[in-house]
Amino acid sequence: MDSGTTTASTTAGNPEDRYGRLSNREADRRLKLVGAVCGVLFLGLVAWLGGSYLLRETAMNGTVPTFEVVSDSAVQVHLSVRKSDGTGGICTVRSQAADGSVVGLYDFPVPAAGDSYDEVVTLRTTARGTTAELLGCTPAK
Repeated sequence: MDSGTTTASTTAGNPEDRYGRLSNREADRRLKLVGAVCGVLFLGLVAWLGGSYLLRETAMNGTVPTFEVVSDSAVQVHLSVRKSDGTGGICTVRSQAADGSVVGLYDFPVPAAGDSYDEVVTLRTTARGTTAELLGCTPAK
């Protein structure tokens, strides 16, 4: 019996039919491609950071081979710096007391002449120092 009304066919298809479905193989390929691109970008960043670190370090590289506590207010520090000829700058040396507190900190100037600087310098302290360590050397700009 026909009631005079027509029913419109409103059958909604599956989402796969409507938008398409990626096969597992194609999805894996896209995931691998995204992973490879991210990996290449990460390796490029590591290489760039490493290269800039090496360039900065090779310009001026210092050590404190020995030190001697000479009094309650001074530590003699053997400062040895390898650098490019014509590069000057500063090397920061720190001394700490037995309890770990900083008792001396000084920026020693390094002259630009020569490819090395090897000197015994005196670090003044506010109390008896038990250590002497090089915090770093920075080339002049």
